[in-house]
Amino acid sequence: MPRLWILSPTASEDFLEGFGSELDEDKWGRGVYFFDKSWRGAIVAIHQLPVTPETLWLRLLGKGRVQQRAIEEVQVLDINNPLRSKAIDLLANLKTTLELNQNLDVEDRDLVMQLSPIYEQRLAEAIQQGEINERRTIIQNLLRVRFGTEESQLSAIIEPLLALPPEEFSSFLLQISNLSKEDLLTRFIQK
Repeated sequence: MPRLWILSPTASEDFLEGFGSELDEDKWGRGVYFFDKSWRGAIVAIHQLPVTPETLWLRLLGKGRVQQRAIEEVQVLDINNPLRSKAIDLLANLKTTLELNQNLDVEDRDLVMQLSPIYEQRLAEAIQQGEINERRTIIQNLLRVRFGTEESQLSAIIEPLLALPPEEFSSFLLQISNLSKEDLLTRFIQK
């Protein structure tokens, strides 16, 4: 049966007692308080949650130091981690939304300041991804023009070509008309 989950950045003991909620630490860990059985609900006191990867999404909804720490955890996740990408997108949107509000309190202004580097980092990543996609299209087109079709063997050289520094990539572009299929495979696959 469905259960009502109330997410609260903070919850005092009086607040929790007022609902008759009880902690089930053995089953759920710290921070999750259940109402009496008939009410089928629970309060998640975000500031009491353990600092684990499983609670990261909830802690991002917290306040103050809890939220700041969760944001720092997102920033140090591996760049290929899908959680990082989604979280940074949402945090960038939060920053934009907060900036539109002209009556920010001190805590919200601090949050905007903390999110600014994340926003800048996201923009840089988007630009870099655009450059990689552009390079990929150039490589695919060159291989198609030079060899007629993009064969699966030649497709295998695309990733190594994308990893080339800009100077080597430019040099490759100038040399491709003189390279045979075997030359390309030898140079980029059999290293």
